Amino acid sequence: MPTVVSVGSAHATTPQAAICASDKPELAEKLSEDINSALDGASATTAISLHDRTTNTTCALDADRKFDSASTVKVTVLATLLWDAQKDDRALTQEERDRATAMITKSDNDATTALWNQLGAAKVNAFLLAAGMTNTVLDSEGHWGLTQITANDEEKLLQLVTHANPVLGEDSRAYILKLTGEVIPSQRWGTPAGAPGDAQVHVKNGWLERATNGWRVHSLGAFTGGDHDYTITVLTQDNATMDDGIANIEGIARAVHENLNAPAAGARP
Repeated sequence: MPTVVSVGSAHATTPQAAICASDKPELAEKLSEDINSALDGASATTAISLHDRTTNTTCALDADRKFDSASTVKVTVLATLLWDAQKDDRALTQEERDRATAMITKSDNDATTALWNQLGAAKVNAFLLAAGMTNTVLDSEGHWGLTQITANDEEKLLQLVTHANPVLGEDSRAYILKLTGEVIPSQRWGTPAGAPGDAQVHVKNGWLERATNGWRVHSLGAFTGGDHDYTITVLTQDNATMDDGIANIEGIARAVHENLNAPAAGARP
């Protein structure tokens, strides 16, 4: 049974503690401390969910809070497209591949809208049900960027992408990892900050400013290759600027990467 450690934070708008559990009690304790230290002084509302399979470590903070998805929903759109094609036993068309590439690697909104309209809400909802993403809710007026997401549901999606499962086949998972590994340099901020140099980095970020709750700034990351096998989701809102949100996420990410890749962290008990 993994040891569970909760360390309180003085963070104003996210008062809950980051709770970590691990087969390595010292790792859980240090990771909780460092995540909360990264949160101290930040003004954003923050949700976190992460999972490292190598050490059987998980951490969560306010992970069922709902946020506007912004562009992070584009991974769900791609997964739905591939899942739907699987059911028909067909490959993606060239047009679909072109749109998927633009949607993920450059966060192209027009490509996303085209795929979203092609799929329709019914197919997206069917995928969410199959994926167990039961707290994700589509916008009633059809705005994909206002899909309500949670850190826990995004972690479920990342787990489907990174490990064999009955929902997404091997080719579908490989394609998602390929595109999220080819995101343009200017959009590779967030959860990749501090990642080890030998890790294969897969990322999709989202950012959106609205009249209420300031900037939403989110980052989904998967880290594979070598001995690395972990995923990180950080969702934030109430950021005064986009840069504030990025800094918040990157402080958390550095704490996670440092702890999970410390010399003793990856060794089996």
